[in-house]
Amino acid sequence: MSDAPSARARLCDAQAEVSAHWLIGEDGGAEALVSEDRRAWHAGAGAWQGREDVNSRSIGIEIANPGDRPFTARQMDALTDLLRGIMARWRIGPDSVIGHSDMAPGRKIDPGPRFDWQRLAHEGLALWPDDGPDRPLAESLDIIGYPGGDPELRLAAFRLRFRPWAHGLETAEDRRGAAGAAELYQRERKHAG
Repeated sequence: MSDAPSARARLCDAQAEVSAHWLIGEDGGAEALVSEDRRAWHAGAGAWQGREDVNSRSIGIEIANPGDRPFTARQMDALTDLLRGIMARWRIGPDSVIGHSDMAPGRKIDPGPRFDWQRLAHEGLALWPDDGPDRPLAESLDIIGYPGGDPELRLAAFRLRFRPWAHGLETAEDRRGAAGAAELYQRERKHAG
């Protein structure tokens, strides 16, 4: 949506059949739209780490941004504060903080290539890997949690999150990045479990 009022109107329209728990506006204001203990309709069809019905097992945050510009510093500040609280309340680890594009490759592209995942990782709110060995991409994407499906769509989803500058056919850099991410996600899950 082009701005927070448009997003709020859409997220609160019962006819639209879409909602989110939180909306962060351009000014960094965070507005609760659905109680965190209730199901919102933000994710739709998709899966993460082998689990479907992501709506029933997640808290959805929408950030007002038309997709053609970086997220504002105020929005990222608000998001980090909001994530800290949500992660503490619900005992969520950084390996479970994902974008819509992660759980629905090809169907969703948000938060998009301009989202600052590295900042969230630096603050312990998401994961950002170093490169690992050159091993099959599909194996690493499975370990990270990407749903199965078209290899090109999975690669595109991985790149949106971890290599937004990359284009074209799969490369060794993609495979090493995914392998590093897979190792990091495995360590985080082992540590949390």
